[in-house]
Amino acid sequence: MSAASNAPLRQLQKRVGYTFTDQSLLIAALTHRSAGKSNNERLEFLGDSLVNHVVAIDLYQQFPDATEGQLSRLRAKIVRGSHLAEIALRLDLGAALVLGTGERKSGGRNRHSILADALEALAAAILVDAGFEVAREVLAGWFGPSLETLSLTDERDPKTQLQEWLQGNGHPVPVYEVLAVTGEDHAQEFLVSCKVAPFTDVWEGRGGSRRQAEQDAAARVLEHIEHVRK
Repeated sequence: MSAASNAPLRQLQKRVGYTFTDQSLLIAALTHRSAGKSNNERLEFLGDSLVNHVVAIDLYQQFPDATEGQLSRLRAKIVRGSHLAEIALRLDLGAALVLGTGERKSGGRNRHSILADALEALAAAILVDAGFEVAREVLAGWFGPSLETLSLTDERDPKTQLQEWLQGNGHPVPVYEVLAVTGEDHAQEFLVSCKVAPFTDVWEGRGGSRRQAEQDAAARVLEHIEHVRK
């Protein structure tokens, strides 16, 4: 069935904020490598560069006094895999993914690495279908809410922020532990736990590397701390 006659895909395009002229590009962007040789890897390659470029432009304009290092750290925060996956989840991208049997059975629709890659592929598909200006406008809708919350006072990465807060309040450093590693060697996803002495809860984070997963877990602890403060 073509995307044009597929109601779920029409609804997806509404959530994404763009309707494809060439619907085959949409299908390609949603097709994971596990589904066959014709998949979204090439679009993902292009989309990775596009997302970095668009976010860099927006940050450059939003923070005219920021140094190169500050801009780089802010961009890393926005384009990290866990954040891309959050956007994909918000768009309910997983429901429309085309996956191989193994990935479907193993929960691939909710795997952060797959969702992040698909979001980048979708961005590239829009670029190919409509050009840079349209793609940038669509991506502004995706990333705008997160960009609006940024400030130069919190441009440090979540692990650094958490460790500094703990040390500043007389607590030991957090303890991270790898709980699981899933996926193929070239597309692994790490599940990491984070234990913080002042609290009894244990937070979990996911990412395409151990470091990314730890950053994701640390970010969740920081969100809890902020909630407690309020």
